[in-house]
Amino acid sequence: MTAKETTSNRGHSSSLLTKSVFFFLHSLIFSFSLWLILWNGVGLLGSFWGQSWEIADPMRAKVLLACTFLYWARHAVTLFYLVVRKIPWGEAIGLSFFFAFFEITLLLAGGGILRDSPTPMRYWDIIALILLLTGSFLNSGSEIQRKWWKKNPVNKGHCYTLGLFRHSMHINYFGDLVLFSGWCIFTCSLVTFAIPLLMLIMFVFLHIPDIDLYLAKRYGEEFEAYAQRTKKLIPGIF
Repeated sequence: MTAKETTSNRGHSSSLLTKSVFFFLHSLIFSFSLWLILWNGVGLLGSFWGQSWEIADPMRAKVLLACTFLYWARHAVTLFYLVVRKIPWGEAIGLSFFFAFFEITLLLAGGGILRDSPTPMRYWDIIALILLLTGSFLNSGSEIQRKWWKKNPVNKGHCYTLGLFRHSMHINYFGDLVLFSGWCIFTCSLVTFAIPLLMLIMFVFLHIPDIDLYLAKRYGEEFEAYAQRTKKLIPGIF
């Protein structure tokens, strides 16, 4: 592969079987999260390993469970409505493991499995939830806007540069960073911020360069003009 080639597989495909398995695996992860919090799964697991594990902050854990549900529901919309490209099996399986890691980690960390007492709700918790909802809107809302625009035959073969994508070439990725930052703030655990930091690194050095190569090849001068006038990831900054 040369420096001018892209690893993105952007060909259109229903990938129905892959999507269904992917969503099934995510549903198992969400079901496991429900079991951990609502049916004392944490305590049962602790007993199995000879440990006295418990959720020290049940209210925060339940709010985080609702955050997990929101992410699960948005994933369903993304898979079965928004995504038209082929989804490789490696991507589906790899992301399933990643979903399991961050969803369960954030749930347990915020639920206080390593704390002795609950953390009182403060103003930053409200800010955290606002960030999570805002990031969710930026990600899914921008994708829906693009989906509706592309359904118009007049726009076939053109690069989408309107709506939320006017403010950032990858506003959907920026939305992910915002929502995960809010999610991590709500856990009251500094170590969880490794997750959005890792995502930022992956976006900047892997996903965005790869997608930009694909878009430049497909849309040519139209994309280059868009890239010159629009920030790459963070509106007004970068």
